[in-house]
Amino acid sequence: MVGTETYTVTGPDGDEDEVDLPAGLVDLLAEQGENPSEVISDVVLQAFAQQAHAIAHHSQGETPEDIAAINEKAEELFEERFGQSLSEALGHSH
Repeated sequence: MVGTETYTVTGPDGDEDEVDLPAGLVDLLAEQGENPSEVISDVVLQAFAQQAHAIAHHSQGETPEDIAAINEKAEELFEERFGQSLSEALGHSH
């Protein structure tokens, strides 16, 4: 039976939440020499950038300015961290 590993996320206001992941999962996603916290942060940014993209580009109606700005910033942060645009990573652009 596989155990779990608990990671703690701390928000900018000091609020915290914990998430349990199967032991070894983070190691499966890690590149050589990458520490577990970096892996978790990579996955968080990927997930949020993809969600922002979906909300901004794949929802009904016109995208409000504030949502477009949030999506644009998420795409900038993604590119800074991973060295490629979100469009390249997703395989399509708008």
